[in-house]
Amino acid sequence: MPVRSAWLVNRTDAESGQSRTDTRLAPLGTMTPTSGLASRGGIVPGSPDGKSLMSGLYVFGTTAGMTATIAPGRAVVQGSEAAGAYPVVLTDYTALTFADGDANNPRTDLVVLRVYDAQFDNTGRTEAVLEIVQGAPEATPRAPQTPPASLPLATVLVPAGASVGTGGVNWTSAVTELRTTTVAVGGILPLYGGAAEQGAYPGQYRDSGSQLQRWDGTRWLGYPAQLGGIAPAGQLATGTYTGQYRDNAGRLERWNGTAWTLAAPSPSFSYNNDGGFCKATAWTEALTDTNGPTVTTTFTAPPSGKILVTVGYQGRSSVDGGWGRMTVNLRKDGALILGAPTDETRCATTTGRDMQSVSTTFQITGLVAGATYAAVSAYCASATTNSHWFDNRFVRVDPVF
Repeated sequence: MPVRSAWLVNRTDAESGQSRTDTRLAPLGTMTPTSGLASRGGIVPGSPDGKSLMSGLYVFGTTAGMTATIAPGRAVVQGSEAAGAYPVVLTDYTALTFADGDANNPRTDLVVLRVYDAQFDNTGRTEAVLEIVQGAPEATPRAPQTPPASLPLATVLVPAGASVGTGGVNWTSAVTELRTTTVAVGGILPLYGGAAEQGAYPGQYRDSGSQLQRWDGTRWLGYPAQLGGIAPAGQLATGTYTGQYRDNAGRLERWNGTAWTLAAPSPSFSYNNDGGFCKATAWTEALTDTNGPTVTTTFTAPPSGKILVTVGYQGRSSVDGGWGRMTVNLRKDGALILGAPTDETRCATTTGRDMQSVSTTFQITGLVAGATYAAVSAYCASATTNSHWFDNRFVRVDPVF
């Protein structure tokens, strides 16, 4: 079997061991650490044409039957901390033949790259090998445990009754990838499977395939978030510092320390062109004889806590000298924050029987930045005998920065 390992067997006159070729082929150097003495096991990434992340030690089958092929490649296999990490190389395509399937149940076999070291494992063997760890036949088969000093490459589902004579293994669907990558310490780790794997140290970087990510000691963060840039949509559920920004489905949001809020609240507007009457002398939020008695617009308060409110309508009185007014009540979570005025301030007013179009704009301050409010239309008339007409009503709120 063309599997070689450096730093496993000394070369002596009496016994063959590590050669200069082994030293040149096997990956050497300090790999990604996982502790003071241990390294991250995995396959060294790369492919001949540069189009694939990793071609080494790929398990595949090309013809019907019970034999798989493993592609050449280089890897690091971590043994115990005392034993250290073994650099290993497979120099040629290598065939592995699986045992026939159980008569009644399927099983899942595990393909591993394994290092035997008699100095540490008491096996009496000192070599690096490709090995099939056979699973137990079951109705719902499970993969066997990975042996010590082994690097899992793939699982292979062996159907019940499978053999060369019955067509063997379905290689297009039977193989499940288990390979992971490893790189030298300080290198950017290409993500290949194992998306949930934790980092080795704060400041480690990996390429997720679409984003450069940094391990902060507890989780992988998209690199733009660390730079103060805008985190891409879907990458950040919780902010990492006050003042951080993210894209949320086209909305720019800012982390205020506890929640995401709109970074730049936009104007809000509500409109209804179905007219109605009001003859209440006290402020009321609803008209009568209309399909839209109330006009409401919700908005997010800007960082300044200031807004401009504009209200307008087309209206007239039913009696000579009568008048009608429109303004807004400001509510937060349903509670009244700012009620209608007692006089004509903050009001749009029409007087007399002639139809008129009016509007007014006024400022409200002291709002809680990032909080959601509702501006609700409010109406009143000069007398209960005046059925004042309100039509084409609107409420607009503009943030003040």
